[in-house]
Amino acid sequence: MRAVVLTRRGSPVAPNIEFRRDWPELPEPAPGQVRIKTLASAFNHMDLWVGRGLPGIDGYPRITGCDACGIVERVGPGVPDAWLNQKVIVNAAVALPERDDPRDPPNSSLAPNYELIGEHHDGMFREAFLAPVSNIAAVGNDADPIKAAAFGLCFLTAYSAMVTKGQLRPGQSVLITGIGGGVATSALSIARWMGCPAIVTSRHQWKLDRAKELGATGCTLDKGHDWSKDARALTNKRGVDMAIDSTGKSTHLSAIKSLARGGAYVTFGATTGGDATTDLTRVFWNQLRILGSTMGSNEEFRELAALFRAGHLAPVVDKVFDAEDAVHAYERLEAGEQFGKLVLKW
Repeated sequence: MRAVVLTRRGSPVAPNIEFRRDWPELPEPAPGQVRIKTLASAFNHMDLWVGRGLPGIDGYPRITGCDACGIVERVGPGVPDAWLNQKVIVNAAVALPERDDPRDPPNSSLAPNYELIGEHHDGMFREAFLAPVSNIAAVGNDADPIKAAAFGLCFLTAYSAMVTKGQLRPGQSVLITGIGGGVATSALSIARWMGCPAIVTSRHQWKLDRAKELGATGCTLDKGHDWSKDARALTNKRGVDMAIDSTGKSTHLSAIKSLARGGAYVTFGATTGGDATTDLTRVFWNQLRILGSTMGSNEEFRELAALFRAGHLAPVVDKVFDAEDAVHAYERLEAGEQFGKLVLKW
């Protein structure tokens, strides 16, 4: 089988990538599984984290890849034949069953515990892979596989953070840090769909210019300073209703100070570090909400697939590479040169 293989952990990641034609074939789908022939697969920052090494992630060589579009070519026992030949995308976040211990309190507010295809298990950077049928969603057989592959995990992460957990409402204002990454550009698309004015930040002026073209209503150049006054000025000093942040330490406090009373700070990552400094006085006095979000449920994923099929949401694709040229895709991702998603075509 053809596959893009991470041979060992290390930084930079790109030198440890090989394109192989002799990767072992898949077993037959187990009960509840499908085999998917890959048409295209897309990169996420997670591919770099796995390449650099994460706690509990052992066993190299391995295959990353948390996003793909493909055709269901086989189904396991218990899976309806109606899935055969369907063009689908995959939610890489597989929810684990909860323990059943009589000493535990009710799980009413317990968040799901996920394992990730492409992180905890071999992923989608290969010509075929297995996935639970519960984690796939049809996109329509006329869908562009490049756009479909680039859609899944980033839009799911942004949608769950903004709409489900953050309870964003149409017309409310949104701040998105680090525009250019897959989730950030997805968040901008969701904000536009909901009629929400969106302010974006970046350390690169060209990324701000590109975001303006995509509908951002305000831009703040992040020079490593406290840019909250700049952001508030763009809202006539009111502040934004929601801040969506994956950068973490370097942007957290500015984002908190940019919020209006009752606003929500939603984090789904911390690429510059998790040990951020905050302002608790501002949090309680302005009655702010601080929320954490990781990926999303299969129900949310199928809601998004419906919006994709209807043409309401679509990803920003930066560049498409042949699978054999995956090393150059990794190099571009590591350099932070992309605006939107990087995609491999098979």
